[in-house]
Amino acid sequence: MKRREWGVLLVLCGAIFLEGIDIAMLNVALPSIRADLGLPTGQLQWVMSAYVLGYGGFMLLGGRAADLFGRRRMFVLWLAVFMAFSGLGGFATDGWTLIVARFVSGVAAAFMTPAGLSLITTGFEQGPRRNKALLIYSGTGAAGFSTGLVFGGLLTSIGWRWVFFAPVGLSALILVAALILVPKTPRVPGARRGFDLAGGVLITAALVVLVLGIERATHTGPFTTVGTLAAGLALLAAFVAVERRTAAPLIRLGMLRSGPLVRANLSALLFAASFFGFQFLVVLYLRELRDWSTFQTSMAMLVTGLDAVLSPTLTPRLVARYGSARVIVWGLELATLAYALFLPVGADWTYLAMLPSLVLIGVAFALAYGPLTITATDGIRPEEQGVAGSLLYTSFQFGAALGLSGAAAANVAVTASGSAAAQLDGYRAGFAVPLAAALLAALISAAGLLRRRVLTVR
Repeated sequence: MKRREWGVLLVLCGAIFLEGIDIAMLNVALPSIRADLGLPTGQLQWVMSAYVLGYGGFMLLGGRAADLFGRRRMFVLWLAVFMAFSGLGGFATDGWTLIVARFVSGVAAAFMTPAGLSLITTGFEQGPRRNKALLIYSGTGAAGFSTGLVFGGLLTSIGWRWVFFAPVGLSALILVAALILVPKTPRVPGARRGFDLAGGVLITAALVVLVLGIERATHTGPFTTVGTLAAGLALLAAFVAVERRTAAPLIRLGMLRSGPLVRANLSALLFAASFFGFQFLVVLYLRELRDWSTFQTSMAMLVTGLDAVLSPTLTPRLVARYGSARVIVWGLELATLAYALFLPVGADWTYLAMLPSLVLIGVAFALAYGPLTITATDGIRPEEQGVAGSLLYTSFQFGAALGLSGAAAANVAVTASGSAAAQLDGYRAGFAVPLAAALLAALISAAGLLRRRVLTVR
């Protein structure tokens, strides 16, 4: 790649790393935030849910805005918004200020992230160069999730407000670098055909309601959950009806006829569900059952960031030789093995007993995450790259919400008696959820690979 391309990639990697560590650091800081601000459990949960609602609900709108109004413009604008409201969170003196700050930060990330991804998919020539850029980009984002736990533990030990102030400093550096290094994106032919306002309102409302239903599933009754999800599906059906009739749809429904795109998004959803559900339970197991400190838990999970090294080094070679589809299947198979090895977890497991699963997850992430990004954006029209990226990140976001809710629900259902034995059984039941999700993702991707082989033979 040329020097300027490396500069652009560095800026975009910084932004996706920022988004990853922001989520992970807040997870670690929540107990300290509760103690300092005196937040009840319900309000504390909304500190996390508000970000998820903003991120998942506005992602598709953000992707379309990048295609319509300029990718660099959307990236820079919403990075500045993200920086401002992260600072507001650091100055919060009550729960509701913090919740509003997190919601707007999630909305900002929903516009910024697909803009950043589409800057890569349109700015780098399709083929090995784009694939390498995407693998470096996705590996950096994944490293943010894993190293964010460590940074969060260190910053929280100084003061939880630094979990918000540190991203402000990093955002400022990225913003200045973006203004200098990222070139203005030319208008894409066919992109400015108008904005589908009705479709934008409906899909945003549908996604917000669906994410809300999933996020609150373990905190509300079954009738409330079913009613919320039904309302979200009804809004989604209305969105599809509008898209069929409008001349300038927010999402061209013909995109969804692409088998590789659909399989990539389904696999991404399930893979994210497995990873976030597993990470949630491991942290809970180490902190509550094993009584490990925040720093010990963070350091234990650091090995899952192995993908930050493998994604730009090993994965491009494997993709170049064997193709993205096959590498994705290998990654999902390794993830399934990792969760299966952790399923019989004991109350006195040593770290060495856990290490094989944690290492395999890092390798699996390196093999699956980047190639899924390649497959989900490959062959898409230039004027629809923002939408393709937002579809992928919406899948990841829904997967994370589903995985967390599913793992938590299974864990709570079995530990209802409160005994020590039931607590351990609850963790084992919870770990079955990531295992099932990873296995289903592997089967979906393998079916696509098998179909390609059959068509090749014919």
